[in-house]
Amino acid sequence: MAEGRDQSTSPHFTQTIAWGPCTDLDAPTLECGTYRAPQDWRSPRAGKDITIAVSRLRPKSGQARGSVLTNPGGPGGPGRLLPRIYEGRAKLVDNFEVIGIDPRGTGASTNVTCANFDFRALADPRDRSRENVELVYDAAALQAAACQRHSGEFGKVVNTEQTVKDLDLLRHLLGREKISWIGYSGGTWMGAYYATYFPDRVDKFVLDSNTEFTTTFQDIFDEFGRGFERRFRVDFLPWVAKHDDVYHLGKTAEQVRLKYEETRARLAEHPVPLPDGQLVNGVVLDFILVQAQYSKQLFPTTASTFAQLSQASTTSAAAAVDVRYPDAPSATLYSVTCNDTKFKGGRAYLAREAERLGRQYPLIGYYQLLAPCAFWDRPALRLKTPTGENVPPVLMVQSVRDPATPVEGARRAHEKFANSRLLTVTDEGDHGIYGFGNSCVDDLVESFIVDGKVPPNDLTCPGTPLPEPTSTFDTTNTAVINGWL
Repeated sequence: MAEGRDQSTSPHFTQTIAWGPCTDLDAPTLECGTYRAPQDWRSPRAGKDITIAVSRLRPKSGQARGSVLTNPGGPGGPGRLLPRIYEGRAKLVDNFEVIGIDPRGTGASTNVTCANFDFRALADPRDRSRENVELVYDAAALQAAACQRHSGEFGKVVNTEQTVKDLDLLRHLLGREKISWIGYSGGTWMGAYYATYFPDRVDKFVLDSNTEFTTTFQDIFDEFGRGFERRFRVDFLPWVAKHDDVYHLGKTAEQVRLKYEETRARLAEHPVPLPDGQLVNGVVLDFILVQAQYSKQLFPTTASTFAQLSQASTTSAAAAVDVRYPDAPSATLYSVTCNDTKFKGGRAYLAREAERLGRQYPLIGYYQLLAPCAFWDRPALRLKTPTGENVPPVLMVQSVRDPATPVEGARRAHEKFANSRLLTVTDEGDHGIYGFGNSCVDDLVESFIVDGKVPPNDLTCPGTPLPEPTSTFDTTNTAVINGWL
């Protein structure tokens, strides 16, 4: 909808957000509210509205210089808890209100659903027998059908174009001419596209742990294998081996890797049942290890779980493993990724790619999270191309061994997105850097957002050390960042 006359007569632009306690969240420092947006921005007066749920962290003074919108990734991650990670960042929160958002499709906003169907649980993609490969893609086709049938017409408009228009409505309701942005992972895609659709509304945008937002989701997800395998082999396996006196999984990285393969093969044949009846099999072990690659803070507990599973024959060793996947975030992920950009190839192409990537990157290369997109009835949608043209400088933050959004894709996006500055974090593999204890990154990001200092060139910060096995961390904030898996 255009600015000006159309806005003045639209109830969407004249509503107010009634801020109050976050009754459904354990977040006493936040305020929560909702607003209405058109279900379909291409027909905003059709009468069908959706609800968008938001939160805010206000400055103690109550006076905010501006608004910083945030997104934890996914796409599909609920984001109302994200502002909590900045409570200790005085420079940021003393000057700005920080806004958390559950984007359309997920969280407390109007939901899409796939009726809790999860095709990843039906077959082990490492099994390349003809029957199992057929089962993998039969399941992917069922995933697409379940998502589209149960999400209906709304599912067709859960995409990035619609979401950034929801965000611009939020900007208007907050009373801001411009907004700032902190987005992680899939939130870098969303931030880049908001800047592309509304360049004159951009103040200071920080894109942390970058998707290659100048290409397709299929290209992005094809890089999973490389990123996770590198983090696994360069950081995790040597770290576990270094602490063999604690975990007893091997004295070298290769010995630990072989223990993983041995454990995986055993669990594939003899899964360990959880108390609720779910099973830890080879696929679940993969997911446990993959999740740990996102943050070094997860290394100690994951290595302990791995060590227990390497010897487990009872339910007690696996009781701490959480393998539940909330449906709305995953359903939103499929809706956005399958609706946004075209997907090439059918079953035969996917099978060849899985074998190629799996041989190179065995930890996660066989998995094709976006396989349902090959069977998706994609609506007619052509997104604008993110080029950075007419967009103020944005700051991209990227670790060199990020598992989920590898540095190679971030560098390509940086080259194609005009006026971007790339802050590379060396000797680091965490996914999500700002606000998680790297003082060099924290200072530079806040100098950019709060002080308005744009780096003249690309720059670097050192990473932070890997933890000791006995280290304990509050991983609540780490879990707020939503990766792809």
